[in-house]
Order: sequence, then structure tokens, then C-alpha cells
Amino acid sequence: MDKELAAYQRQREEMVRWQIEARGIKDPNVLAAFHSVPRHLFVSEALMDQAHGDFPLPIGEGQTISQPYIVAEMTEALAISKEDRVLEIGTGSGYQAAILAAIAYRVYTVERIHSLYLKTRKLFDDLKYHNIVTRYSDGTCGWKDESPFDAIIVTAGSPNIPKALVDQLAPGGRLVIPVGNRFTQELIKLYKDIDGKVYSINMGGCRFVKLIGEHGWKDE
Repeated sequence: MDKELAAYQRQREEMVRWQIEARGIKDPNVLAAFHSVPRHLFVSEALMDQAHGDFPLPIGEGQTISQPYIVAEMTEALAISKEDRVLEIGTGSGYQAAILAAIAYRVYTVERIHSLYLKTRKLFDDLKYHNIVTRYSDGTCGWKDESPFDAIIVTAGSPNIPKALVDQLAPGGRLVIPVGNRFTQELIKLYKDIDGKVYSINMGGCRFVKLIGEHGWKDE
């Protein structure tokens, strides 16, 4: 291993220890995923030295790669197993999808910004994430043809919980989504029981870019 790769690996290990484990993330599958996914490859070359910082970073097109801890918190809340099929709304940098793919059987991810879609599709191919399926579309409508999903994660703030996504959850499925106004949201975990009844838990405040689409905010 060359010195640069070794340095990134050390930074990744410190990130997991001090930003994720220290804040209470305990799921061994989540921790293993964060150790294995090379976060520095999901940002621009100019920002690689900041990739493991305790903050979000810009990725272009007005979008961001989320703070490592929030990615871990949302992933742990989904309680993913290796047999699960997971839908992600908002591919963005691709980092969240890669974390999910390190745990789940298959990840379906939808991106509405074409340049990001093309960039992340190439990155997934280069890194050999063969269990990630991508789509260029309006994520607020979900991916009906591939439903139902065991878990759904939304990585942008929505004014409400899109019914289309709830409908595409399998019995026993989990949905994690930021819900609120354009500036601040609450992170909501929703669970659908085997009878189709839905329960929700408020996980606390957060801040995401806007979820744009038919069932989200309108594009301005």
C-alpha cells in the first residue's frame, strides 16, 4: 500500500472511531461498511484532504456529500440485513449508496441531476459495486417496477413523506427521510408492519438540501 492510500485509510479509521462509534453507532455491519468504503473517492480531488472531516462537502450542482455521522445514523436506523433490497432517493456523490451496498443484497438508487447520475454510475463501475442499480429519474416517485423494498432512504429534505414511497415499502419495511421546511428538517423513521399499518419515530433535527420532484419541493 502506498503512503497516500495508507494515509486515507488512517483518516477513515479515525473518522469511524471518533465521529461514528464515539457517538453511539454500534451496528457492526454499519461500522464495517464505513471502514471499507473509500470516502475520499466520492469527493473532488481538490477536497480529498477534507473528505473525512465532521461536516458535509459540496459535490457540485448545489448538492453535498453528507457528514459521515448522519450517513451512519440513517444507515443504522434502516436496520439492513444482507438479504435486503434497498431504495435510495438522491444518489448524489454515491457515498451513501456505496455504504448501503456494503451491507445489503442490492441497492437501487435514483438521481434527478443528469451530470451526477453519469458521474456516480461510472464511479460505481470503477469501484466494482455490481450490486448497485442506478436510474436517472424523479426520485420522489420511487421505483415502482422494482418494488417492494425492504428499506428506503431519502437523502434530501422533503415537505412531507411521499405516499409513493410508503406504498413501495414491503411489509416490515423501514423508511428514513428528513421532513420539514426548506431550511431545517426532522429525521423521521417510518415502519410498516406486516398488516400494512405505518408507525413513525422522530429521530431529531437535521439539515439537508431540498428534495425536488413531483412529490417534493418544486424546482425553482
